[in-house]
Amino acid sequence: MNQASTHEVPATTESVSGPRRFTLRQRIVLRIIIAAGYWFIRLIGPTLRVCVSREEGAQQSIGERPLIVSFWHACMIPATYICRNIGVRVMSSYSYDGEYMGRIIRRFGFVAVKGSSSRNAVWALLGLRRALQEGWTVAFTLDGPRGPRCKVKPGPVALARSSGVPLSVFHMAVDRAWVLNTWDRLIIPKPFSRVLMRFGKLISVPPNVSDADLEVYQGELQDSLDRVREFAEANIKKVGTPEFPYAV
Repeated sequence: MNQASTHEVPATTESVSGPRRFTLRQRIVLRIIIAAGYWFIRLIGPTLRVCVSREEGAQQSIGERPLIVSFWHACMIPATYICRNIGVRVMSSYSYDGEYMGRIIRRFGFVAVKGSSSRNAVWALLGLRRALQEGWTVAFTLDGPRGPRCKVKPGPVALARSSGVPLSVFHMAVDRAWVLNTWDRLIIPKPFSRVLMRFGKLISVPPNVSDADLEVYQGELQDSLDRVREFAEANIKKVGTPEFPYAV
């Protein structure tokens, strides 16, 4: 079902440390959330029935690297399981939410690089660029950590220009899920749900493009994310048919 499971790597930490400190109560709650979140994903993940679909010109495997991959914050839970243990580097914010999500995903083989669009963004982008130079894929939840929902931010496009690594996007639609009443409408798959993972075609950003023209590529990235989301949500009920067979 999952191509990622054949690319096992040890979970290590490569991060820009920050001064953030939590109270005793927050640390206790963090431990509870991390344990509950990890075991929920670990138990639900193997029951998911996944189909991987691609536009022409899209990445050919989940573990392909190096790439700069973008997706929406709502897809974090299924993405954590399906893309596990391939050493993807991700930007993790200093917020309380970012802290527990960062610790959970590290248990699934991701490597968190600390920073966000509002804090230590330059350090985080430098860390991600170094990861790309080392041959790793990096990933962004583009509307995180607090929105606005489904709106692209400029970080991945600037990183693509400076690194020469193409942009990739995906969306995951789930046919049976709890959807939280939060800013991101977080998707929590129910057991034995069908998942359609749709990749968009790769986008290359020339190294000599001007700052003004970066907005053109940012708009292209937005269009691609909107397109794969619409496709996945429109076709989720077809997963498991000859047109959209389960991944093996």
